[in-house]
Amino acid sequence: MDVLDSVISPLKPSLQIITRNLPSPINNLALSLLGQECTTSIVHNLDLSTSNAVCFKLAISKALGVAIISAASIVKIPQLIKLVNAQSATGLSFLSYVLETASYTVTLAYSVRNGFPFSTFGETAFIAVQDVAIAVLILVYSGKSSQAAAFVAVFAGVLYALFIGDMVDLQTLGYLQACAGLLGLAAKVPQIWTNYSEGSTGQLSAFAVRKVVKDCGK
Repeated sequence: MDVLDSVISPLKPSLQIITRNLPSPINNLALSLLGQECTTSIVHNLDLSTSNAVCFKLAISKALGVAIISAASIVKIPQLIKLVNAQSATGLSFLSYVLETASYTVTLAYSVRNGFPFSTFGETAFIAVQDVAIAVLILVYSGKSSQAAAFVAVFAGVLYALFIGDMVDLQTLGYLQACAGLLGLAAKVPQIWTNYSEGSTGQLSAFAVRKVVKDCGK
């Protein structure tokens, strides 16, 4: 860290003119992620010395969290685009996306109700939304529009149940969270079986194929 600090040290006076006058949205984002003390030392003062190791590690951790969330916000977009362009759900398993949605939804509810920082679970929210959209399109392109509407209604009801403490208490939600990982792995099985039985990947995107193979290899 001291080496990095010494490298940018000659540039600090010029850079600090920028970092100490950041637009309010950017400055507020830094404050929400790092807190006042670390925002001042890392962002405003560009202090990357060893003595500021705690804030430096926090900044790296938060940066990785934001990067993961950003990637997750578009991870299923290729599949959505392929579905819409083909107007066909051939090769896609509705059950697989339902199970994956259930896994992510439980994790999301558990994280929100326990007050975890958004940077630690934000990717779950984005992926869950994309999974719901894909599941709905699978039904619509399979000629089951009424079932698609029913699925959305059921999903809304599940969200309400998981996020309202009077219906599912934290202890029960904790038990569900313990099973969420297994549910996520189980979600791969219907998709694999669908592709095997049909003899092709159909409208499954190349990115999704790689993800299924990677997850099954864990």
